[in-house]
Amino acid sequence: MVSQIPEAQFPVTFREETPLVHIPDRFTILLADGFKKTCEQLFLKEPLPAKIVLDFSKTYFIDSCGIGALVTNIKIAKEKGTKIVLENVNSQIMGVFSLTGLDGILAIERSSETREKQTEKAPSKSSEYLPVTHPSVRSWLKRFIDVVGAIVGLGITAILFLPIAIAIKTDSPGPIFFAQTRCGWMGKRFKMWKFRSMCINAEKLKNTIPNQAKGAIFKNDKDPRITKVGSFLRRRSLDELPQFWNVLKGDMSLVGTRPPTPDEVESYEVPQWQRLDVKPGMT
Repeated sequence: MVSQIPEAQFPVTFREETPLVHIPDRFTILLADGFKKTCEQLFLKEPLPAKIVLDFSKTYFIDSCGIGALVTNIKIAKEKGTKIVLENVNSQIMGVFSLTGLDGILAIERSSETREKQTEKAPSKSSEYLPVTHPSVRSWLKRFIDVVGAIVGLGITAILFLPIAIAIKTDSPGPIFFAQTRCGWMGKRFKMWKFRSMCINAEKLKNTIPNQAKGAIFKNDKDPRITKVGSFLRRRSLDELPQFWNVLKGDMSLVGTRPPTPDEVESYEVPQWQRLDVKPGMT
């Protein structure tokens, strides 16, 4: 029987004492808030269910907001001592989970019928399985411009590399490059590269410095961690030159949104996950 959970937009049935949430064919921003409300109502049940099952048998499309709602509520469930399990996940959705690395984190159980279907065509990261969340995602012209621009940019980087490297090493001890984990399209994590502009223990000192920005984004106009050479590089955006490598690899685009850190993404509300519907950019 279908439950009468108030305000829930997702049908909920029960398998003995276990709630079974039926995910629609398209799990997008239009339904992400409804999923959140459904989970909130289930979390209020007494006694709290030991397990909640999400049935993906009808789902063939999920965007970044759908993933955001899923990840956020799985995190809340874990904090409350409840396990969320996904069932009947098809190749298209598994392709998205594989891209974002969620396939190794989510609890996914496949029925015998689903396993038989996927034996013939196993999930992969091939573009045929991935959602078109924005026209630019599959635009060959945009990708061509990105590749050409990245090659030209890397050529400029090669010319400037030696003087920048010498300046960085002379100014402060530590490596020439700085790599940080950022989130790209659909939340996929990647290593973003820059010329190092801070002292080597910058991350450890972060909590000792006031944050002038609101939310998860950190900003301080007089950040003492920034070196003299780093300040020069930042003013002229020279520290971002190594990101042309990220563009060439396909993690970023020449033009796009700022690539957020995992901490920032974890603090996103559902509408903010739309930022991950496109590749992040250098500008």
